[in-house]
Amino acid sequence: MNKKLLDAIKQLSDVESFKDVCHQQAQNHPMPSVDVLGDIVQLIRSILFPGYFGNANVNSRSMLYHIGVNVEKLHSQLSNQIKAGMCFDSREEDKACSLMDNEANDKATQFISQLSTIREKLHTDVLAAFNGDPAAKSFGEVIFCYPSIRAISNYRIANALLKLDVPLIPRIITEMAHSETGIDIHPGASIGDFFTIDHGTGVVIGETAIIGNNVKMYQGVTLGAKSFPLDADGNPIKGIQRHPRIGNNVIIYSNSTILGTITVGDGAVIGGNIWVDSDVPAGAKIVQRK
Repeated sequence: MNKKLLDAIKQLSDVESFKDVCHQQAQNHPMPSVDVLGDIVQLIRSILFPGYFGNANVNSRSMLYHIGVNVEKLHSQLSNQIKAGMCFDSREEDKACSLMDNEANDKATQFISQLSTIREKLHTDVLAAFNGDPAAKSFGEVIFCYPSIRAISNYRIANALLKLDVPLIPRIITEMAHSETGIDIHPGASIGDFFTIDHGTGVVIGETAIIGNNVKMYQGVTLGAKSFPLDADGNPIKGIQRHPRIGNNVIIYSNSTILGTITVGDGAVIGGNIWVDSDVPAGAKIVQRK
């Protein structure tokens, strides 16, 4: 082999040079799979929106069979991925990972028991998108075509898993939607019912953002952090509230940036291309000066 290629191989194989960006998985620890998680999300969609995804021939007579088969398949695949996420996050030896099967199975069961609630929330999101867009011709068009529904679906799935203390997997699921739609919703955000994002590209919703009911956003909106408090060693302090709280019945128009632990009151309207870093009273209308 060419000497330059051999030198490159040796440099790339030097563990000390890349240990911070190379995950050294313990032997026999399963790794999460983005491909399998993609299949899981599609499987969940076929359960939440029967007839739209998966078997299009499902009807009232075959519904119980359709849901039963898919739930059984989902439980098996999701349990394996939850275990993989737990093992990835674990600092224990292989024996500890092998003992995670029961916990992973239990978390998968708890998640599946919440699917009807998740569907109820997504139903409100579909209604909000349909009623808020005069171009929408049917609920089916919204479910099939709207990137906001795809992104919000992934978020609501990931948020439920995160609340079950499933590591890593929720973030992968929301980043899959981010890649597909350009809508970046952290699974830790809290989002109420009847939530809609019109167009959606470039929307960013941070981890500790709190959004009320019947909120509408347009493309390019950011709910971000104003600054990052540091600890005594100069490292960012994690796990604290740092994103905005958005009240009920709020509209935020395109490309507006809302930063920090501020509150936007109920019924407020934020115009386009506005920078907001202080509280907005309920019912206020914030627009650019001419």
